[in-house]
Formats: sequence, C-alpha cells, structure tokens
Amino acid sequence: MMDNRPAIALHVIERGLIEEPATRCLVFNAQTGLRWSAGFVGEARYVQDLRPAYLALKNQRHDVSPAAEGADFDLTLVFAGRHRRQNETWIAEALARVKPGSTVLVAGMKTDGMASLKKRVGALLPLAGSQSKFHGMAFWLRKPAAVQTAIDALSHPNETIDGGFQTGPGMFSSDAIDPGSLLLAQHLPAGIKGAVADFGAGWGYLAAQVASRPDVALLDLYEASYASLEAAKVNLAGAGAAELGFHWHDLTSEPVTRRYDVIVMNPPFHQGRAAEPGIGSAFVKAALGALKKGGRLFLVANTGLPYERELQSASASEELANDGRFRVLRAVA
Repeated sequence: MMDNRPAIALHVIERGLIEEPATRCLVFNAQTGLRWSAGFVGEARYVQDLRPAYLALKNQRHDVSPAAEGADFDLTLVFAGRHRRQNETWIAEALARVKPGSTVLVAGMKTDGMASLKKRVGALLPLAGSQSKFHGMAFWLRKPAAVQTAIDALSHPNETIDGGFQTGPGMFSSDAIDPGSLLLAQHLPAGIKGAVADFGAGWGYLAAQVASRPDVALLDLYEASYASLEAAKVNLAGAGAAELGFHWHDLTSEPVTRRYDVIVMNPPFHQGRAAEPGIGSAFVKAALGALKKGGRLFLVANTGLPYERELQSASASEELANDGRFRVLRAVA
C-alpha cells in the first residue's frame, strides 16, 4: 500500500477543514512527500529521527532536525507510524509545542492503528474533526488551556528493561532484549580485541556485551535512529575501558571511513511495515568493506534471510549457531 500520509494531511488543509498555517509549523516524523500549497508562506520545521529520511529531507533543503526544538507554533502536524507509544508521545510533544487554541493535526494510514489512536486521544481531549481519505485517516484538535493531564497521559518516557538497559517508544526491541541479539552475544568468542564496531547498534545491547571485553581498545556504534543512539550512550556509560564512538549514520548510503578488527551486528530488514531484505544485505556489504584484512564479522539473522551472496566476497564464512529461528554467522575479510 502506498504511503499517503502527506496527501491525507494536505487534503485536510487545502479543503479548509482546518485553518491553513500562515506563520510557523512543526512537523513530527516528517516525510519527503509533503508539498505545501502555494498559500503556505510561513516557516516549517521538520523533525525526523531516522537518518535515511533525515538525509532525504536535508537534500530537499528543508529545515530538519532529529529532535524537536522550539515552542509556540501555530500548527503541529504528526505523521503517525507503526508504534502506538511513539505516536502518542509525538502527539504529546506536539501539544506541548503548539500555541493554546492552535491545531494539532494527526495523519496516518489505517494500518498504523489510526482508529484506535483517534479513540485514545478523543477520550482525553475534544476532537475538532476527522476525515478518512486515501486508505488512511486524519484527525485534529485545538489545544485547550488545560492540557497537561492529557500530555502526561500520552507521553511515554524512556524506561528500563531487564538487564538495566534504557529503551524508548519506537525503538527496536524496546520491551525486552531481542532473542537474535541474545543468541549472537552467547556465541561471540572470547578473543575479541582491538578496534570493534556495532553496525545497527540500536540502544546498545550488543555493544554493551563487547565493551566489557578487556582487550577491546575502541568501540564504535553506528545507528540510524537518533533516539536509540542517545539511549545507547546512557546504556554504555561506564561499560568498560574501551574508547567509545557514537555515530548517527545511514550504513546503506553513508561510507564508513574507519577500518575494524571485528564488527558485530543484528542487521535490520524492515522499512516501516514492509520487509526489505536489501537493507540487511547493504549492511553486510558495508561491514565487509569496513573490516581490516583478516578482520571478522559476526552477525545474526532470521533463518529465512539468505546472506550467502553478500558473504561470497569474504575469504571464509561459516554458521556458528542455528536455533531454528535465528542463525549466527561468522565471516573473515
């Protein structure tokens, strides 16, 4: 299904269902498909946590940042995603940053749980209207004077899961340690040393398992989610003597300049709701290209994801473990 979220939002604005912004607008989970009408003459600030989408917006010369800044906006627009708690948190922040009496507009596809999100918000605050269009929905409300109770109810701050790790809404495996990452950690050899990287580090579980190794001198974390990387900084504080580096980075498009003795990773294979194994393949290629001669790659993948073609450029590769759901692979550059 096409992503019609920008078209849904613009339909509401251009049909005059809400007052079109004339001065300052803040857009959460901003999308490249958003094209303001000629009547929009004000300032639009975009918020996008994911590095690939951030770079795409930056290339279009938008004013974009990985976290929201500023207050007293005339309109806040939220493009809903697949995670309920993250959607609610965006709406809470939108309410906090818009002027009293001004509009918060939420647009999303039906598969994003828009019906239940509308019901949840509507139970806390009066909605000004809603519109179903393009296989999706938009709803909107005006910020009332008394709004803090609703903001508190919709906010989902970072929490601590088993093992003492901090995670937040929308992050990969935010409720528990991912079983694939756990399997990989159990099969990492004792002799990891030198310069090490975690590609797609998330909130830092695998990196934390490596950081405590006494012979690891350097540990770099590469992650496309800004919020996840910020959580990783907290989770790796005091995790060992290794020099730590944190890189907000798109491994599918941005080159890695440093070379490593070891790379560990649990590569992603989803973009939104759709499975895209090509993302994981790009991670494998990037990792093999970032290893020193003789350097080792340790990765975990779902058993249904074949990375053998990408591993052909390695001098050696083997399967270290397979529990029926995940398998751990080792490759030597």
